[in-house]
Amino acid sequence: MAIIRRDHHDTYPPGPSYTRRRRQRRVPFLKRLQVSHWPIHLILLIGGFFWVYPFLWVTGSALKSTSGFFDEGLNVIPKEFQWDNFVNAWNEASFGQYFINTIVITTLTVTAVVALSSMAGYALARTSFPGKRLVLGLFAVLYFIPGGYSIVPVFDLLQRVNLIGTIWAVVVVQIAGGVPFHAILFMGYFLTMDHEVEEAARVDGATFHQLFWRVMFPLAQPMTATIALLTFMSSWNNFQGPLVFTLGDETQRTLAVGLYAFIGENSTQWTYLCAGSVIALAPIVLIYIFLQRYFVDAVSGAVK
Repeated sequence: MAIIRRDHHDTYPPGPSYTRRRRQRRVPFLKRLQVSHWPIHLILLIGGFFWVYPFLWVTGSALKSTSGFFDEGLNVIPKEFQWDNFVNAWNEASFGQYFINTIVITTLTVTAVVALSSMAGYALARTSFPGKRLVLGLFAVLYFIPGGYSIVPVFDLLQRVNLIGTIWAVVVVQIAGGVPFHAILFMGYFLTMDHEVEEAARVDGATFHQLFWRVMFPLAQPMTATIALLTFMSSWNNFQGPLVFTLGDETQRTLAVGLYAFIGENSTQWTYLCAGSVIALAPIVLIYIFLQRYFVDAVSGAVK
């Protein structure tokens, strides 16, 4: 009778009892690991508090009286709510006009950047042409060039086409600066999408433009929301462009420039300044709350 020896290097699929023993050994370790997380959670909570507290303090200070602003110190909740601060900041301090200018600039910028970068990203993902790698390299390089280095030639170019002193100068510069990098993000997202849907649309007789706008662009909703949010935040908070290209015209100011000018023009009206800050911050916070769920899907799809 042949004797079969089992070498210690031979491997066999583990049975149910082996799997149960492995799970029993892992459970205590996982429990210890979860218990050891509480210092990290505590540190994150403390850090989050210091991160959120300035916004809460500004919001509370916007509702304080002029005397209460200095007397109540770092208290977040005012003793008496002064809702008139927002009305006065909107009308007397011209934050209403600044808000409208910012809305117009941001809306035009977001719409153009999403449309142009999505089309460019889809073309880069689905077509091949001479110099494609060169285009991608230039797009990446443009993103890392600081805006201050190109502000003089851009100013000269806009002056030649008679756009200086208008909000259109700000819109054009923001669109030109936002399309290259966001086109790369769209390209990465489209590369992760299957070709079966496109092939089915082509069989049904869809043209290249119909295929993009009616099929691919709606499927890229997570990336579209992410690009829209990033562009919105960049345009809404832009300070250098509106300050330089509008030449300090009060009727063309945005919220960022208006807040800066308000410090010098109304240095004693701190409650109005806080109210203006809340007006400038509130849209960003609200939009981020509603669109944050798209971030994970979009970023994970772009980096695959």
